[in-house]
Amino acid sequence: MKLLLDTCVWPGAVAELTAKGHDVLWVGDWPSDPGDDEILAFALREGRTVVTLDKDFGELAVAFGHAHSGIIRLVNFQISKHASVCLSAVEQHGEELAKGAIVTAEPGRLRVRPAPSSEPSEE
Repeated sequence: MKLLLDTCVWPGAVAELTAKGHDVLWVGDWPSDPGDDEILAFALREGRTVVTLDKDFGELAVAFGHAHSGIIRLVNFQISKHASVCLSAVEQHGEELAKGAIVTAEPGRLRVRPAPSSEPSEE
């Protein structure tokens, strides 16, 4: 899976996730932080799931309707756990993330907010 780690995610997670076969970029390697709007837009253009600790990306997606390629939010984890929790989210919900789901990972649980349906349901 293609991932884009926000600057607040432990940079050491890049090597761990890459070792597991994922294509990973870390925003902290960019010359400057362009802001959440541009990070989300870049991730969409590249087909990357954003991994973050912040609520801001979910707010942009849900409250403001910004399109995205999936978001994983890590809540209350030690930095040494960032990569393993991200891997669990990808392994369990990779297909949903690829369709634009938001996965919130907290100790002991993963919550999934599916992507809004763009097609009317048939009954």
